[in-house]
Amino acid sequence: MSNDPDLGANGVYKIYGGLGSPYSMKLRAVLRYRRVPHVWVQLNDRNAYEIANVRPPVIPVLRFPDGIMQTDSTPLIFELEKRFPNSRSVLPDDEAQRFLSFLIEDMADEWGTKMMFHYRWFLPRDQKQMSAWLAFDRLPGRGAAAIAKHAQAFSDRQVGRMALVGCTAGNRPLIEETAKRVLALLEAHVTEETFLFGSRPSLADFGWMGQLSQLAVDPTPNDLLRETAPFTYRWLSLLDDASGVEGEWREPAGTLPPAVVMGFLKMAGEVYFPFLLANAEAMKAGKDTFSFSALGHSYEQGTFKYQIKCLFALREAYSDLSGAAREKLVPVLRASGLLDYFSV
Repeated sequence: MSNDPDLGANGVYKIYGGLGSPYSMKLRAVLRYRRVPHVWVQLNDRNAYEIANVRPPVIPVLRFPDGIMQTDSTPLIFELEKRFPNSRSVLPDDEAQRFLSFLIEDMADEWGTKMMFHYRWFLPRDQKQMSAWLAFDRLPGRGAAAIAKHAQAFSDRQVGRMALVGCTAGNRPLIEETAKRVLALLEAHVTEETFLFGSRPSLADFGWMGQLSQLAVDPTPNDLLRETAPFTYRWLSLLDDASGVEGEWREPAGTLPPAVVMGFLKMAGEVYFPFLLANAEAMKAGKDTFSFSALGHSYEQGTFKYQIKCLFALREAYSDLSGAAREKLVPVLRASGLLDYFSV
């Protein structure tokens, strides 16, 4: 057991994260919604030693009451489902809906993050504000000069990584178009029904909340949200702490899900799965880069091993479904252009 008085026998979890990390905000929101006892630790230069040995060295890091530490928000959320099986699950009861929620969340994590990274580091106004804010988070009380120095170094590093993660000027049209589509889908939905799979939040809601929580504070996308998706902007605050939300899962009805879910699935069929498949094929061929076209725009970036894991995980989740659930999903996947990606 841990020697930390805040943890141990009290069964309290500790999340090390950052306000500028979409995955940290996602995991914290899930912990809040599920009413899991926890403390939030903003990672900075004074406490970073506490997670120095955790691999991979990324946030969020969740420290369990027994002292074990783990990273990667989605596996952590699934682990919490195992530990708290009867308490405010974020996975819909219906097997088919549960799969769709996972798919939409995965797209948020792997494609939605490109929107976040693009808007944060593409234009000078965003580079300036966000590098300063993130440096302030990292060096609290260390003085304006130290914060400014760290901000410049961090900005240079992140801007230098843009091509690596696909956030280039050439890829800008596709990234921004998909961002606008996501906002339009949510804006049309949140005034009619609170969440994607009913009146309670799902894994998919939290996945997109994490990414959009950053767009909501960065200058350029903040303007975009306030102008084009003001209710979605407010919805993010609701979902950040949904500990008081009570609700029900939507009853599966009809052949196809509601428009918002179909909209996300169609974007997955048009953009996300072509992206995953192009990356996987390039990796298999030993190539360092890959390209594809979607929505009339071209896209190119370096290959990533992690996205191969995502493609495999989605296909594995589909293959693990019962025959009844797969049968229910066939018309949905066909209508969204996804069926062929699972028929391999």
